Amino acid sequence: MTPIRAASSTFLSCFLSLSLAAQQSTITQQGPLLLQNSLVAMIGGTTLKDVTITGTARRIVGSDDETGTATLTALSTGESRINLGFPSGAPGEVRANSANGPVGQWTGADGIAHAISQHNLLVSSSWFFSPFTLAAALSDPNSVISYVGHESFDGNPVEHISISSQFASLPASQTTTLLQHLTQMDIYLDSTTVLPRALSFNIHSDSNALLDIPVIIRYSNYQPLNGAQIAFHVQKFLNNNLVLDLQFQSANFNTGLTVSAFTLAASSPPSLSNVVAASHLAPAVQP
Repeated sequence: MTPIRAASSTFLSCFLSLSLAAQQSTITQQGPLLLQNSLVAMIGGTTLKDVTITGTARRIVGSDDETGTATLTALSTGESRINLGFPSGAPGEVRANSANGPVGQWTGADGIAHAISQHNLLVSSSWFFSPFTLAAALSDPNSVISYVGHESFDGNPVEHISISSQFASLPASQTTTLLQHLTQMDIYLDSTTVLPRALSFNIHSDSNALLDIPVIIRYSNYQPLNGAQIAFHVQKFLNNNLVLDLQFQSANFNTGLTVSAFTLAASSPPSLSNVVAASHLAPAVQP
């Protein structure tokens, strides 16, 4: 190879490396920027500490299809509670923080409380109120927020963003890779309004954290409320089947809720015959 050709090859290699690095940097920056723009579009400059949402809920479990009431509450610090009321009973879920990390339990229509497996507590606890989901991702120093690209979701143009947690303090291993996978969430923002259209993540059977069971949350019917834009229609799909349809009628912010409102009751160990953390409303899935 002649000196001129060698120099040209070296220059081209450096140019491509710099271009790739610049492209990756832009992608890295674009994800958080889009999330921040979405958060501003939803709540503007308002500081939200808590939310209480009420409305109706439709629960579809196999051949059962019933309608009842719904009251959902959450704190910006990660606590959440879902209270539902149906003719068959009052299922619910509560999530809280502890010195050892997140804790939670779900209650079936029979009123019996069950602990939520740790590996099902690593995604958003306030999936029904996306401002808290986005704010938590943006404020968490362990979050890795990446722009995946411009796509179509339910026939609508969206911007796809991926969120997961990195564990720099842990040595690289299969465990850290699994933890990153268990924290994985994907958010789809409307390309025009940048309001969330959907959130997707996986839950898992209690006995097998490697078994992914897809959950998709769909947001629609955004309405202005005290300077914010809130999705008043939220649907939850498990394994591509609609299991919960929420139609909100009211939402109140900063009412003074405290962590005491999210205290867990005594519960039994996680049940191996049910998928937990968002699945107490769905058919049982065997481990």
